[in-house]
Amino acid sequence: MATTTKIRPRALVRASGGPRYAVALAVDALGTGLLRPFLLLYGVTVLRLSAPATGIAMTVGIVVGLVCMPAVGRWLDRGARSTVVAASMLVRALGVALLLATPAGHVWLFATAALFLGVGNQAWPAAHAALVATVAHGRERDAALAGGRALRNAALGAGALLATACLAGGTAALQVLAAVTGLAYLAAAALAWSVHLRAHPAAAPGEDTADGPAPRMRALLAANVVYVFCLNVPEIALPLVLVTQLHASPVWSAAIFVANTVLVVTLQVPVTVLMSRFPRRAVLALAGVVLAASYLGFLAATSLGHGWGAPAVATVSVVCTIGEIIYAGSATALVTALAPAHVLGRALARFELSTGFGLAVSPAVITALAPHGPAALWGSLAAATLLSASAVATEKEHGTRLSGCHPGIRRAG
Repeated sequence: MATTTKIRPRALVRASGGPRYAVALAVDALGTGLLRPFLLLYGVTVLRLSAPATGIAMTVGIVVGLVCMPAVGRWLDRGARSTVVAASMLVRALGVALLLATPAGHVWLFATAALFLGVGNQAWPAAHAALVATVAHGRERDAALAGGRALRNAALGAGALLATACLAGGTAALQVLAAVTGLAYLAAAALAWSVHLRAHPAAAPGEDTADGPAPRMRALLAANVVYVFCLNVPEIALPLVLVTQLHASPVWSAAIFVANTVLVVTLQVPVTVLMSRFPRRAVLALAGVVLAASYLGFLAATSLGHGWGAPAVATVSVVCTIGEIIYAGSATALVTALAPAHVLGRALARFELSTGFGLAVSPAVITALAPHGPAALWGSLAAATLLSASAVATEKEHGTRLSGCHPGIRRAG
C-alpha cells in the first residue's frame, strides 16, 4: 500500500487543485468566518426577529439544503468539478444578497436566505472532495484533503476574529460584514471557476464492470452520523457543561474553541500523513476509539467539580480534537477510495447527507441529554461512538474501486 511519508508544500498545493484554487478556498472560508458565526445575531439585531424564529429558520435552511445533495452527486458524476464548487459559492453569494435585501421583521425572507446559504454549505464539501479526488490519487489525495481542511479552518478562524473585532460597530458593522462576505463568495467563485477542471464522465454502470458496483456503505454512513457529533462538542457540549454544570467562566469555552482551531490547522496534515501507514478503515475505527475515550475523560473531568473540573475538561478536549483530526483525515478519504469512478459524486453526496444530518441533530441530542447529568451525556456519546467504530471496522468492502481506475481529467482553457 502506497503511503505518504513527507509533506511537500508545493506538491500538496498542486494535489489540492493548484494555487488559484487554494486562494479560492481561503477567500471563501474567510468570508464564511465573517458571517456564519454571527448569522443568528444578524437575524436578531439587524432584522429584529425573535431568537426562536431566527434559530428555526436557520435550522430549516440547513435541513432543506440537504435535499439538493442527490442532484449535486449526479452533476459531479457527469464530470463537473470546478463548476460545481463555483456554483456552491455563487449560491451562498445569492443568499447573502437576499439577506441584505431582507427588511426588518420578514422572517420568511430570512429563512429563504438561510436556505440558499444552507444549500451552498452542504454542496461544497462533496464538490471539493470530488475535485481533489480527480487531481490527486492514493495517499497524496488524503494529504490534499487534509490540507484543504487545515487551510479552511485557518481562514474561518481569521474571519471570525476579524468579525469579532468589528462587532463594536453594532448593526451597521454586521451589515458591512455580510456585504464583504457576499463579495468574498463572488471572488472565490470566480477563482474556482477559472481552474476549469473537469473529469471525463466514467463509464456508466454495466458498461465497464471493472469499475464495480456502487458501494452501499451502510455501516459507514450510519457511523458517520455519530462521529460528526465530535464537531459540535467544542461549540455546544463543552460550553453547556462548563457554564451550567461546572459554573466556570465562559473564558474556558473560548480558550477550548481557539485551541481546537489551532490544533486542527497545525496537525491535520501531519497526523493524516502519519496515519497513511495504516488502512483508512482501521484509522477511522481508531478515531472512534479516541473520541469515545475523550468522552469518558469528560465524564471523569466533570466529576472533579468546580475547582479542577474546568482545567480537566480543557485538557481532555485536546484528546477529543486529536480524535476529530483522525476522523476528518480518514472519513472522506475512505469514501473516495471505496467509490467506483462512475458513482464518486453520488457516494460523496450520500456521505455529506449523513454528515449534514448528524450536524443537524447533534445540538438537539446534546442539549436533551445534558440536563440528565454527565453520565447520560458522555456515557451515551461514548457508547454510541464505540458501537460506530466497531461497525466501521467490521463492514465488508464491496465494490471497492480498483487501483488505477480513475476518471480522465480535462482542463479547459
